[in-house]
Amino acid sequence: MPDRRLSTLRRPSLRETITVAVAAVGVVAVAASSAASMADDSVPSRITMVAEQQQDAPAPAVAPPAAAAPVIAEPVAEAVPAPMPAPAPAPEPVPAPMPPPAPPAPPAPPVYADNLDGWIQQALDIMAANNIPGSYHGIHRNIMRESSGNPQAINLWDSNAAAGIPSKGLLQVIDPTFRAYHVEGTSWDIWDPVANIVAACNYAAHRYGTMDNVDSAY
Repeated sequence: MPDRRLSTLRRPSLRETITVAVAAVGVVAVAASSAASMADDSVPSRITMVAEQQQDAPAPAVAPPAAAAPVIAEPVAEAVPAPMPAPAPAPEPVPAPMPPPAPPAPPAPPVYADNLDGWIQQALDIMAANNIPGSYHGIHRNIMRESSGNPQAINLWDSNAAAGIPSKGLLQVIDPTFRAYHVEGTSWDIWDPVANIVAACNYAAHRYGTMDNVDSAY
């Protein structure tokens, strides 16, 4: 059996639908206008209320301006000079020349024996230095004939002795002859055996060429 509630419902006609829509639009328009009017009326009153509150409220304390902080000048960075180029290495010093070799030490003077052989050897060296000729054999031979090798021998019996100038020493030289033919560097003592030989040989060289040429009293 059909529901009677359902039978009472019917579909609205087109005209009714349009009428309902127009009415709804009108309601919406009225509501919007009222809302706008209320908004317009409330804004001035709200602004007035806020202004009154601001007038009644005490003015906020204004902090005094802070003293300006002193401006500290930042140090200006000094210009750093460009590093100097490293100096060129100094040239190596030239080694000093080697000192010249020291001259050889002069030979030690010869040591002569204090006897007839040593006296003749020393006399020959002095004669060579003074270019006086003579040989060991010629000197020795004449010494043995004149004094037998005694440096203190003296002739007190010949003509020279009679004249007061006796012959003296190894080669029996008188004082005037010794002084005249004395060789520098030897003793001035006629009894000195070396000085006696050198002076006698110097005299013989001037008179006979060399003592080697003398074979008898001279």
